[in-house]
This record gives sequence, C-alpha cells and structure tokens, in this order.
Amino acid sequence: MLSLSTALLFSQDRDQPFIQQQNLPTNTGNDDRPNMGDTNVNFEGEKPLISEYKIISYERDTTILDTTLTIFKDYKYNYLRKDDYQLMPFANVGQTYNTLVYNFNDLRLKPRMGARARHFNYMEIEDINYFHVPTPLTELYFKTTFEQGQQLDAFFTINTSEQFNFSIAYKGVRSLGNYQNTLTSTGNFRFTSNYTTKNNRYNLRAHIVFQDLLNQENGGLKPDFIPFFINNTDDFRDRGRLEVNFEDAENILKGKRFHLEHDYALINYKDSLSYTSLRLGNTVSFEDKFYRFEQENPFDEFGPAYATQNLKDRVTLEEFYAQGYADFRNNLLGNVKVSLGFTDFNYGYNSVLILDNERITNRLKGNVVEAGASYQKEYRGFELFGKAALNISGDYDGNYLLGSASFELDENNKAKATMFINSVAPDYHFQLYQSDYVNYNWQNNFKNIKTQQLQFEVISKKLLDASVSFSRIEDYTYFTRTAADTTTSPFQYDGTVNYLKLEAKRQFDFGKFSLNAQLTYQNIIEGQEVFKAPDFLGRASIYYSNHFFRNALFLQTGITGKYFTSYEMNAYDPVLAEFYLQNNQEFGDFPLLDLFVNAKISQTRIYIKWEHFNALFGEKNYFSAPGHPFRDAKVRFGLVWNFFM
Repeated sequence: MLSLSTALLFSQDRDQPFIQQQNLPTNTGNDDRPNMGDTNVNFEGEKPLISEYKIISYERDTTILDTTLTIFKDYKYNYLRKDDYQLMPFANVGQTYNTLVYNFNDLRLKPRMGARARHFNYMEIEDINYFHVPTPLTELYFKTTFEQGQQLDAFFTINTSEQFNFSIAYKGVRSLGNYQNTLTSTGNFRFTSNYTTKNNRYNLRAHIVFQDLLNQENGGLKPDFIPFFINNTDDFRDRGRLEVNFEDAENILKGKRFHLEHDYALINYKDSLSYTSLRLGNTVSFEDKFYRFEQENPFDEFGPAYATQNLKDRVTLEEFYAQGYADFRNNLLGNVKVSLGFTDFNYGYNSVLILDNERITNRLKGNVVEAGASYQKEYRGFELFGKAALNISGDYDGNYLLGSASFELDENNKAKATMFINSVAPDYHFQLYQSDYVNYNWQNNFKNIKTQQLQFEVISKKLLDASVSFSRIEDYTYFTRTAADTTTSPFQYDGTVNYLKLEAKRQFDFGKFSLNAQLTYQNIIEGQEVFKAPDFLGRASIYYSNHFFRNALFLQTGITGKYFTSYEMNAYDPVLAEFYLQNNQEFGDFPLLDLFVNAKISQTRIYIKWEHFNALFGEKNYFSAPGHPFRDAKVRFGLVWNFFM
C-alpha cells in the first residue's frame, strides 16, 4: 500500500533571522551541481547553486539539499530514513522496533493515541518538511527487503513561481519476511505546498497526509522452537519452518491529516542595521485515525474471549486543532510569540461494555483550551530560548516549560544547558481499551505523568560531542503482565523513576580512513522494577573513502558494529501494539556487524550492505524482543537518486 502526504511551504526564506541555513559537509563526496557564481538562471545553460535547493522544517529551520555521500547517510539508509541507533529492529522491515535509549523531551499538553509500537513510521506534523527549489527536483529511494517485496520512497517538488511551491511524495513497503505470518505492507502519501506574496507579508503552508501501516502478527516463536533457533538446528535454518504462536492475526494503523498554517505581517520593517516585525497567524489541523487488531481464532495466552472466531478490536481518534498567535521580532528585544489554541477530541469505540461489576464507557470526548508563549534572543554568540504552555480549561490538565541557554565559545566549540518540565495525561490506551479478549477491557482514571529533565551538551568540532541528562518521572505509566495473569494490563507506578543518560560521539579521520564512534551509558537510579534499559549501547564504523576514475566515482567501504549489554528487554503485545515490562529474561550482549560498500556516481548514491554477517557463526542468541529473533545475515542493496531539471 502506498501513502501520500502533502504540505504547503514557503517558497523562499522569510525575512526572519531565526531561520538558520546549514552548510554541507566538506570532506565527503563532491556535489555535482556546479557553483556558477550568479544564481540567476535566466541565461541559457546556467545551473543554480545547490544552496538554492532548500528544505524547511516544521520549526522553520532551513537546510540545504545534500547529495553528498557520508557515513551519516549510511546510518539513515533504512525503512525510517532516520538514524536508528537508539532502536532495535524486528526481523522483517516495516515491523516495529524495541527502544534501547529513551528521550523524555516531548512538548505535549494532551494524551496521544495508543498503539505506539505502530507509530515509528507514522509521520506526525513535525515530520513534514517544506521546500523551495529553483528547478524541479526528484528523489528516488529504493532498497531490497526480505522475501517478495521492495521498499520505495519517491519524491517530487517544483516551484511554479518564486512565490509558490508544492511537493508530492510516497513511501511504500511490502515485505513477506522470513518467518511465518510477518508480512508488512505500509504506505505514507504526502503532499505539501507553500505560498508567499512578493512583499513577504503573507505566508501560507499546508500539507495532506494519508498513511496505512499494516503488519501480520505471529506472537513470536513457540517456546518449544526457540532452542531450535538458538542452536541453529539444521532442519530449521529455513526460518519459515519454525512454528510461531499463531498465524491468523494482523494489526493496522490508518490515518489522514489536513494541516494549514498561514500568517500576515502587520509590521514588516527591515534595513541594513535593524528589523521589526509583527505577524498574526493561524494554524488549523484535523486528523482522523484508527487502530485495528484482527484474529481469526482466539489465542489461549491472551485469556478468554467473547467471540470464538473473527475477533476484531477497533478504536478511532478524531482530533481538531486550531491556534491563533502573534509573533513579534526585533533585533534588540528578541523574538516573542504568544498563542491561544483549542482542541476537540473524540476517542473510542462504538458501544458501551457492561460487565458484572463495572461499566466501561465507549468514548472519551471533550475539548481543551491552551495558552502558550515563547521567547528567543541571540547576542554575540549567546542564545536564550524559553517556551511554556498550559491547558487553561477543558477535560485534561497539562503544562510544560522549556528553557535553554547556549553559548558559542568559539567557532569550534559550543555549550548548551536545557531544562524541561512537563505534566500530561497518559496515552488513550492506558485510559480506555475495549477488546474481544475479556481481560483486555479497562477504563482508568490515571494521574498525569510528571517529568522533569535537566540536560547539558558540549559540541566540539575538534574534541567530541557529549551530553548528560537527568530525568525524574513521577506517576510513570507502563504495561506489564502480573504473575497471576498472562495478559497485558496498564499500571501506574506510585514511586519515582530517576534516569541518568550520558552520550558521546566523535569522528576521527586518518588520511583516507575514518572512525566514527558513538557511546551511550544509562543508569536507572530509581524505579528499576518498572523501567528497563541497557547499561551501555555503542556503535562504531571503520571505513575507507576515496575518489576513482578522475573523480567520477566516490567510494566508501568498511564495517559498522553495534552492541548493547544484556538487560530485561521489553516484550511485545500484538493485541495492543504496545511493548510491556517483563522481568524473567535478559537479552542483548551480542554484536551486530555489517559490511558495506557505498558509492556515489553523479547524483546517484548506491548502497550495498551485508547485514549482520556475524550471524553466520556463533550461537544464535540475538533477539529483538522475547520470542522474536532478530534477522539473520542478509545482503541488501539499493540507491538514492536525485534528478535536477
């Protein structure tokens, strides 16, 4: 299945100083768009600069199209098209991921839909980019999968004029997988557009997204067959012969979203020494999504069921959001933004459930009114940023406060401190769930989750990038299975989780050879009984880079290794599409080694990788979750191809 997303975007930089243009790496594969000096494209045969192909994020930060080949491009050459260092993929592409490193810095005032294990590839508002290009631009992404399928991400954008741009994109994946009943079929369709008047007073951007994420589920290997996998028994080297818990279930997440942002400058003054602007803006967004679990026959481990066949759980969420804001910017006073927002939500099921001793409602409906403000000021390398919001009325309490201060010590070194406080209701799956399985029905009135986080970062081009963060979480919510019950249930911890994280990364270059290394240390100081993470996670790449054939070919080849220490890894529940706490088995303490050969020819980047080649020898002790083995050794290849017109 395919999925498309649209977004309206700015066709040129606004005259706001907070849009920062980032430079391309200089020590990687050469870009093929020549620097012609003059960016005017009216003269025959003249090509625009690569710096004119701009990507504008949700936060309005601007980056430049990067067609170079780097090790960081290799890290992002995957199903998510993001660096998955902090994640542990399942065996088939398009399945879910177990989380190895946690971040508690989401700025949220309202609960989210559940089924978070299905949301890794669900594109939120913040994931949609907007574009401005001097000529039409196309990008094609292709990569092989696991048995009978491919993955493709096709993108096209064009400026029909200096003022108007639109883009259209589709990412689709279909992969049968090596294990029984693990087919994935997903699609993300995106359409974006932006418009700005010639005097920059009025700006508009919008997007439309349709997403369809389906996975067959098998509940993992049967316990009796796990030793056959670990011992690599000859009769079961064909993974399709390993018996799984069931072969008749699937879950799916579907959603569509319509999003619009526009603003008008009442004041728009700028000269060579100063600027002042006051913009009034409005944001409107509507999202309609549902999660569904289907199974032909009940599975005993999930407990008794109301139906003897064709079980189906379906939950929907409709959410409408509108915001009005005023954005004032002055070179002396800084940038101040105030906003007022309204959310109307409708989450739930079609019918009320009446039990012997309780009544479970079918809907959580209501609205929330929020107010927020932000401030930013830069002065001689020092930058202050603050952002706060709270729900002033409605059905949910919530608030957050974010404050950061950064300072550029010199052109090579920067330090930053961030404080974050948040109070938000648990996701809807914790509050209300209905199922054809008897034990998967609940309605809870949990307290807000309170999170406080303090983080320090140092970014040094000559030394290393390092960060340390401390998070304190009160009323933490989680799923688990009790000793007396084999089905998954939600709980709220009455203690405190204290979580310390240290991270460091560095790139070392030795002539044509390079070493890129990243290390994470985690320590759950308090709350170990409900919160699990590996103590250490690390990744390192050793590779060789060089140009060949009179610079027509740029080649990178080497090896990447990833490792994390053993810990009580979270288990996966396919009914809820959620991970749950388990305290019985430890997993980890195995290396993941990949051999890669990457090449760049013109605007085409070619990737060939022998994934997890060390699976060919040694014990098969690699798992993505209890009962779910990680993928075996596999050669995969593909490309990313940019077309300029």
